[in-house]
Amino acid sequence: MTKTPIWQWSAVETAAAIRAGDVSSEEVTVAHLSRMKQVNPALNAVVVDLGESALKAARAADATLGANKTGSELGPLHGVPVTIKINIDVEGQANSNGVVAFKNNIAPGDSPVTANLKKAGAIIIGLTNTPEFSLRAFTDNPLHGLTRNPWNPEVTCGGSSGGAGASIAAGIGTIAHGNDIGGSLRWPAHCNGIATIKPTQGRIPAFNPSATAERPLMAQFMSSQGPLAREVRDVRLGLEVMAQRDPRDPWWVPAPLQGPPPPKPIKVALARIPGDMSTDPEVMALIKQAADNLADAGYAVSEVEVPDVNGVWQLWCDLILTEIGVLQKEQMLAVSSPDFHKAFDGIVGLAAQLDQAGYMKAISDRSRHIRNWMMFLEEYPLVLAPTTVKRTPEVNADLKGEQRIKEVFQNDLRFISAINVLGLPAAVVPVGLLDGLPVGVQIVGSRYREDLCLDAAAAIESKTGILAKQLWNR
Repeated sequence: MTKTPIWQWSAVETAAAIRAGDVSSEEVTVAHLSRMKQVNPALNAVVVDLGESALKAARAADATLGANKTGSELGPLHGVPVTIKINIDVEGQANSNGVVAFKNNIAPGDSPVTANLKKAGAIIIGLTNTPEFSLRAFTDNPLHGLTRNPWNPEVTCGGSSGGAGASIAAGIGTIAHGNDIGGSLRWPAHCNGIATIKPTQGRIPAFNPSATAERPLMAQFMSSQGPLAREVRDVRLGLEVMAQRDPRDPWWVPAPLQGPPPPKPIKVALARIPGDMSTDPEVMALIKQAADNLADAGYAVSEVEVPDVNGVWQLWCDLILTEIGVLQKEQMLAVSSPDFHKAFDGIVGLAAQLDQAGYMKAISDRSRHIRNWMMFLEEYPLVLAPTTVKRTPEVNADLKGEQRIKEVFQNDLRFISAINVLGLPAAVVPVGLLDGLPVGVQIVGSRYREDLCLDAAAAIESKTGILAKQLWNR
């Protein structure tokens, strides 16, 4: 570890080195800030530099360590640099959510994730970019601009946690915070060649003190906070830290992070692709490679049709767009850019705008879909599915017209957004490179079984390696 640049260390390694006194938090923070200064101008991933306050916090962390020789009172991320997405509250900073009109929306307090990271001793070095209202799968906005993919600036870094994904892949921070209402953790993880977990609904508490109104109900049920990192073990550590109780979230559940072991060998369903989906054979070959990796690790993998992924995806689309249409659309369109309008109109075209009875029926149908998946996961504790069935698209592909939007969201990313309406945990881990760009796979588990998802992700990672290291060595 000592021969490797500090900014390349994992969060687990960094925390251990600081605790052991091998390196100070100030040294680590300086290394990450230097890396940010080196690579961020070309990426525009971190859009608020908190270097000054980070160095102050790092010195305080070192002073605390110096006064506590045993380390017994130190948090699991004591002195470790992290980033936070610009759509959750960090006290004293603007929660702009990528919107020019919200550039002075100063947070009066910390969100639960921010508070949990601070309690764990983490050092926040910057805030990462997101599209307007975090409602596009491509990270660009008129307030902070376009975020580039560190593997290739012409393809998307994903969204909405695109800044988080690009920064982690490039070596800025050890763990990045992101969130996911339709794939916004998993899609950037795929695009940038890193790992993540979209936790079960209720696993990580969420709330923004700056918010003037509560989110619509289904948006609350379909959204998750979570960590992105270069290594699965860091994702696991980030999940542990972020998942601590906060009474401001009424949906938080005190579920154990480790569940009982399922019977061995663990059965994995390799999700059969619906016949109407257009796929790229080389992408699908890498998904098959991930299945083979799991089989080599002792999992029992078989190709199986999962419960009504088409219907589940459409339900997600109809519910979220109906809620936005009734409660948020007017405000959003009044303060957003022409690009946002174009992308938003294209997504709206994929959904059925539900009337009151239709909305109530859709909520009822959601319970049936969750039940069907839960029963399926009793037999197959894990599902291996694509993040996308096509190659990573170009920058701002959702501005290329309604047909292109339909291709990306309804076809390519169908297996991502469907999982949000179910509230199930899903990890993403890289499985390899295709024409120099990373490809990830998605591992879905039953409620509060993030541990099983991450175990399988680690098994794939053990074969693939840490993909970001290939990026740094190019």
